[in-house]
Formats: sequence, structure tokens, C-alpha cells
Amino acid sequence: MLCQALCRFGEKLVRKHTLEQYVAKISAAGSLRTVDIVALGVGNTVGAGVYVLAGEVTSDRAGPAVAICFLAAALPSVVAAVCHAELGARAPRSASAYLHNYVTGGELGAFLTGWSLILSGVTGAASMARAWSSAFDNLMGNRLSGALREHVSLSAPHVLAGHPDFFAAGLVLLLTALLALRASEFVLATSAFTVVNVLVLSFVIISGFIKGDLHNWKLTEEDYTLTVSRLNDTSGLGPLGSGGFVPFGFEGVLRGTASCLYAFAGFDSILAAAEEAQDPQRSAPVGIVISVFICFLVYFGVSSALTLLVPYYQLQPGSPLPEAFLHIGWASARYVVASGALCALSTGILDSMFLSRWMLYVMANDGLLFRVLARLYARTGIPVVATVALGRDTGRGRSRLHARGA
Repeated sequence: MLCQALCRFGEKLVRKHTLEQYVAKISAAGSLRTVDIVALGVGNTVGAGVYVLAGEVTSDRAGPAVAICFLAAALPSVVAAVCHAELGARAPRSASAYLHNYVTGGELGAFLTGWSLILSGVTGAASMARAWSSAFDNLMGNRLSGALREHVSLSAPHVLAGHPDFFAAGLVLLLTALLALRASEFVLATSAFTVVNVLVLSFVIISGFIKGDLHNWKLTEEDYTLTVSRLNDTSGLGPLGSGGFVPFGFEGVLRGTASCLYAFAGFDSILAAAEEAQDPQRSAPVGIVISVFICFLVYFGVSSALTLLVPYYQLQPGSPLPEAFLHIGWASARYVVASGALCALSTGILDSMFLSRWMLYVMANDGLLFRVLARLYARTGIPVVATVALGRDTGRGRSRLHARGA
């Protein structure tokens, strides 16, 4: 009897779906256009990383050749994007790593993959909510954190943070309410955030080509010596390398390319959004390819503008864009850059929560999670129970990340 029970249990673990029998029932299917899918892909790929990554790669890995790094990283990303597009076209309903594992590996692999995607989305949303709160507080002169630290301090050093981050928790609740609306309203909000982000980055690119200096692409040891003699504090000055356009050689370009590959991560979330598209077999491939191409143009333009504005060894890895505008005397432009960063973070939070909510619903619909998570709200067709559970868990995740000083 025990052997038979174990055999039945083992059969369930490797039980597979077939594409013909696997038909998901996402509620708002057929409501998104291809342009909406592209907006979601761009918003999830061109996130807050563009405001940081270019400076980190430029300062001590590639120098002005960071533009070449993004080009080299874009080529394999396009190939990966085409592969994702092919899988999305072959399995247009719930076409994700979860379904692919369910079809090829069985129920156990699908369960582990689904939970990995959910945890990734919840952790990412929580960390971005914490970053949103910190960025906004920094613009306000750290008044919010100062007031909370004074009135709601926590006396548990090295265990909890100095104060609870109510602002980040409120942001998560607000975005959870937005996620509970119909797909069209959700896409409208993310599209608006994406448009603002792209406009800010376009402002950065145009400013770089107007105020930039081509001499910053052919710096020499003499320029470096003059900079050292002019600055009182040279602790934040990066290495010169050999100067010129490729100061750290071919090895530096390879190291920079490896880091730039992460800039194109996120386009696979289009497969989840395509679940609610009017024509998934067309929207998934077209949305993925166009999104990767737009993201390459943005990263290429921002990195080129950044190295034209500031000598690469003077870039601050943590906040390269605000420091670049301070370098050319446009101090007020940092507020424009900050607004773009906040919109990018908002889009990233929404997209991460959207992907996790979708995974919760699909797994519950397949019987791998509690069926109540697949219950739909009759008026909007949105899985409200899964949305509320996701918002609660994201808030808890944010608290834990904040407690660890993330």
C-alpha cells in the first residue's frame, strides 16, 4: 500500500500538461493592444537601473566605450528576445517559463518555477517601493525619515530599522488598488509613467549632445593631472586607465558588456501581459522585439550623453545623472531627473506586482495553490483575492527589506 501511494504521488509530481488542453482563463483577455504590450515591456526593461547602471559601468570598467558595451549586450538580448517571441507564438496562452516547465518537466517543476517567479516579483516590488520612498525623502531634504525617526523610532538595532517606513507601505497599498482595476486602467497608468520616464531620458540625451564635449572621449593623462590639481577632494575620482575612448581596453569592454546584459532583463514579462492581449500570437513577438530595440536606443543614448557631459573618471556611480547636470551648472535639472527615476520605479513596482498576481491566479487555476486565489470579481474580471494577497505580502516584504537596511 505504501509503495502504491508513493508511486501515485510520484506520478502526480511529473504529471504534464499538453498545449492543447492548457487554456488559461485570465479575465481581461482581449483588452490590450500591441502598443500597450510594448509600453509594458519598455516600462519593465527601462527601469530605474538606467539612472545608475551607465555610471557604474563607465566609471571603472569601460569609460566612454560603455556605448559599445550596450550595443554588444543588445545583440544576444535580441536573439533571446526572438526565442521568447517564438515560444510566445507557439503557446500564446500563459506562455511563460511556468507553462514551459509544466509541459516539459511536469507539475513539480512548474510549481517551483511559479513560486520562484512570485517571490522574485514580490521581492522586487518591495525593494523598489523602499527605493521610491528613499528617493522622495531625499528630494524633501530627509524630512520624512527625520520625523519618523523622532516620533516612531524602534529600539531594536541590528534587527529592525530605525523607524517603520509608512510611506512605502502606503505606496504599495495605493498601487495594489490600482492593480485591482481593469487591465485598461492599469495599462493607462503604467503607460503614463513610461512616457514621463522616456521624456526625461530624452531630455538627458538631448542635453548631452548640446552641452557635451567630444574631448571627453579622448582624455589624456594631462587632463587627469589637471583635474587632480583642481579638485580639493580626489577620493571620489576614478582611475584613468590608458585614456582615450577605450581606456580600460578590450577586457574592460567585456566586463562592461557582462554588466549591461542585465539592463535588458525584463522583456520576458511581456509574455504575461500578452495573456490579456487581443491577438497574443502577434502581440508577444512584436512587443518583445520592439521593446528590446527601444531599450537599446535609450541606454545607448543615455550612456553616450553621460560620457560627453562629464569625464568618465569624475562620474559618481551612485548618482551619475544628477552629478552630471551639477557638473555643467544645471543644478535644477536634478529634479527633472528625479521625477523620471520615481516614474521608472513606479512602473517597475506595478509590473512586478502584475506578473506576480498573474502567476498566483494561473497556479491557483491549475490547482497548485488555493482555489480562492483564482476567484474573479464579476464586474472587472480581475482576480481580486490574488491582488489583495499580493499587496499584503509585498508590504510585509518591504518591511523585512527595510529592517535589513535595504
